[in-house]
Amino acid sequence: MNLASAEGHPSEVMDLSFSNQALCIKHIAKNPRMTPHVYSVPKSIDEQVSNLKLTGIGVKIDEMTSEQKKYMSSWEVGTE
Repeated sequence: MNLASAEGHPSEVMDLSFSNQALCIKHIAKNPRMTPHVYSVPKSIDEQVSNLKLTGIGVKIDEMTSEQKKYMSSWEVGTE
C-alpha cells in the first residue's frame, strides 16, 4: 500500500537500494570467511551503483579538485 499510494520511497531511490543490496549479497557469497557482523557497504560497490545510475540517466561528473577533496576529508561525521 505504501509504494502503491506514492507515499513511500520513489522507484528512483529504491533501485539504488536494491542494487546495493544485490551486489552486497554477491560480495558476501564470494567472501565466505566473513564473520557475522554489521558491515558498511564496500566503497567499490557504492561507487559502482552510483556510476551506473548516473550513466543511466545521462549525467556526467567531473573529478574533485584538490581543494574539494581536502574539504571533504576534513569532515568527521556524515560523509561516509
